[in-house]
Amino acid sequence: MPCELTDTYYPAGIARGTPLAERRKIPGGAVTLLARLGHRGVRVREDVTARMPGAEECGVLRMAPDEPVLLLSRVTLDGADRPVQADLMVMPARRQRLRYEMRLG
Repeated sequence: MPCELTDTYYPAGIARGTPLAERRKIPGGAVTLLARLGHRGVRVREDVTARMPGAEECGVLRMAPDEPVLLLSRVTLDGADRPVQADLMVMPARRQRLRYEMRLG
């Protein structure tokens, strides 16, 4: 059963002419390719909100229309605070557990 829908975006200047610009899986993963291209993520910013799903989301995620979804948006930034990747994820709230661990001080 699908657990989430994810769309990933990259700045055109980074993705152009690379597998990042294609609609397929990237051997070794996008994070590895970004690092090889000189774009290493060092910080992530996430926002999580809740809403009711659309009809297409209900169908793909196999859920009832009265079940809320979580919408998680993630931006990965490099050492110069420039975005190198953005992800938008939609997931059924009842099937998820989000855990955040942070160092303070």
